Amino acid sequence: MDANCISYKDTGFFSQTVIDYVDDAPALRPFYGYRPDMDGFAKLLAAKTVTADRQVLVDVLTRQYNAITHIDGELTRTPLERVKELSSADTYTVTTGHQLNIFAGPLYFIYKIVTAIKLTQQLKAQFPDKNFVPVYWMASEDHDFAEINYTNIGGKKVHWWYEASGATGRINPDSMRQALNQYKGVLGLENHALPLAQIVEKAYTGFDKLADATRYLVNALFGQYGLVVIDADDIAFKKQFAPIIERDIIEQNSFKHISATNQELEKLGVGIQVNPREINFFYLLDGLRERIVFEGDAYKVLNTEIAFSEAELKTEVADHAERFSPNVVMRPLYQECILPNIAYIGGGAEVVYWLELKANFDHYGVDFPILILRNSGLVIPKRISAKIGQMELSPVDIFKSADLIKNNWVKKHSEHTLSLNEEWRELKSIFEKIKLRAYKIDPTLAPSTEAVSARLKHAIDNLEKKMVKAERANYHIRLEQVEHIKAELFPKNSLQERAENFGLFYVKWGQEFIDELIKHFEPLDFRFTILSE
Repeated sequence: MDANCISYKDTGFFSQTVIDYVDDAPALRPFYGYRPDMDGFAKLLAAKTVTADRQVLVDVLTRQYNAITHIDGELTRTPLERVKELSSADTYTVTTGHQLNIFAGPLYFIYKIVTAIKLTQQLKAQFPDKNFVPVYWMASEDHDFAEINYTNIGGKKVHWWYEASGATGRINPDSMRQALNQYKGVLGLENHALPLAQIVEKAYTGFDKLADATRYLVNALFGQYGLVVIDADDIAFKKQFAPIIERDIIEQNSFKHISATNQELEKLGVGIQVNPREINFFYLLDGLRERIVFEGDAYKVLNTEIAFSEAELKTEVADHAERFSPNVVMRPLYQECILPNIAYIGGGAEVVYWLELKANFDHYGVDFPILILRNSGLVIPKRISAKIGQMELSPVDIFKSADLIKNNWVKKHSEHTLSLNEEWRELKSIFEKIKLRAYKIDPTLAPSTEAVSARLKHAIDNLEKKMVKAERANYHIRLEQVEHIKAELFPKNSLQERAENFGLFYVKWGQEFIDELIKHFEPLDFRFTILSE
């Protein structure tokens, strides 16, 4: 594939806060630690304090990987080698996280992981005396099943029809047969369809937990690159986090610190992504994940009869820490407590909500990781590349609206001069003379002259639009190509990576698709990557 990169700003799909973070806007600096560059990593590594219990981490991950070896032991060899490295004080993780979307969900699920893998490779080259392990953090405790039970592939929505409750990682995927068959049907039989069909078949029929199925799928795609998959829904991890769980529920520190930060960010015009609650933990059992609230003198679990006094809550946390599940604002702190982590890779919205969290990290004495905006990409098939070439469109052009692309193309290729800029400059010069003459007669006439000029400019602009529209009709057959290009690359006027599944790209290129992404993505360049076949 050929790669071209453009700025995120030129795509029109990224918030001003994300652009400001990438561009190192001074106003945002108090809300994170070190800059996302090699100098920032050097500073963080020199100051890093690891709170994780490395032996517990290795033991739990080894146990979790052993749970998938009965399907294909060869798949786990490389990740287990990386797991062993985590026991060394010179090994650090680079983490990305995502929900357990079936069949890997939209493309950006893949892009997050590729960014993590590529960044660890670059960090190793920069700091050869240290080791860096890419980690995919499964959001296995998330309970929003409606967000993960479908994917879009080849214009079709594959849906897992099932009523689920509680943590999604604990759901048994045995009811996925219809969705599995539908997905495999879209893959077809050509090229690399069969290997991918075998992977998803093994993943969703070989395990009784969606978390293990997802681990198998992700490991089959990325295990060879040393990616380690972690499921933090584990009693050993929760026991490490128990002191913070107890303190935060009783003292409500996260609510206080994040609320104060959000007020400061709002003054800067930052759109707040998440708002903290007084208590930022759920109570977790099989089939149940409900908020904990403080009412009267008791800690209650919503929609249940479960309640605790403060003394009973402390006992419950001490005896059953695994029953306390962090929400979106506490999950990052949990992650940094149990991993020797130095960077978190997320999408635009994730980067913004992490900016809300630093004061809470500081309160608990936990190092804040370097925030990396994940790589974004657009994959352009050969037939669409040909159309783009015929239309002589630049990489930036294809991100513009269809109307603007058409208008610019017509102005460039028309035999007629469709711009009235030169004529307007002449008219403006005349109006300046009229304005001066009117002012000499009566100074109060100057605004009237300006008003007439503004009305004429509006009329000239409308006339130019009509001329372009009329000329567009003469090129309507050629301009239909623009609609085809936009519909193919931006489904429902959204980025391809937010809508389309990776499956058909894998069918076409196989593992080479992943290799090409790793080759061309540059995590610290912060530019949008366009890959053309």
